[in-house]
Amino acid sequence: MIPPLIIQAAESKGIDLIAITDHNASANVDAVRKASKDTSISVLSGMELQTKEEVHTLCIFDDYEQLIALQELVNSNMPDFSNDPEHFGEQYIVDETGDFIVSENRLLSTSANITLKDAWEEVTRLGGLFIPAHINRAAYGIMTVLGFLPQDIQPSALEISKHLSIDESRKKYPLIRQFPLIQSGDAHLLQDILGWNILSMEKPTIDEIKKALNGIDGRSINIVAN
Repeated sequence: MIPPLIIQAAESKGIDLIAITDHNASANVDAVRKASKDTSISVLSGMELQTKEEVHTLCIFDDYEQLIALQELVNSNMPDFSNDPEHFGEQYIVDETGDFIVSENRLLSTSANITLKDAWEEVTRLGGLFIPAHINRAAYGIMTVLGFLPQDIQPSALEISKHLSIDESRKKYPLIRQFPLIQSGDAHLLQDILGWNILSMEKPTIDEIKKALNGIDGRSINIVAN
């Protein structure tokens, strides 16, 4: 997706806070942040990290520098595989206008040699949100890959995909009841940007999001059906 079009799509749908979470990558995050300048959209820096267990996790930060620190860890733990564009598609890096800069030659659609626990510890140390993604999906969801939630991690929240309601998810997975939940469409196309979570908070920061997820100091989260 092209950075200015991402911002336009969010604005057109009344969304004012988004996170960019490319797979094992951060190279396009700053382009979207720059594209949001002088708009109503706040952009959080993030990554969808695929752990050693083949579990997708959302790692989201206030600052781009925090994300770059995580990227350095990921880079040092990625297998040395080259991307095959014919099979996996191009991995373009663009600027804030959407103009092509370079293609990423390293295959990104694989697992980093980082365990869930190590990923959680590093994201927590850096001050970010750590959210296992689409936990109910057959592929890369923690409840289907592992069948349980490890007791040695404490995620900020759990993400339910658009195919299951919050009430249905709690019935299907009783173990998740102790955690805050979010829901999203895992947008890969502009039309998938819908705005699922309504957060009541003072400013678009990770600290405020944590308060909203846990209902602290009058902050709150509501999930709307799309």
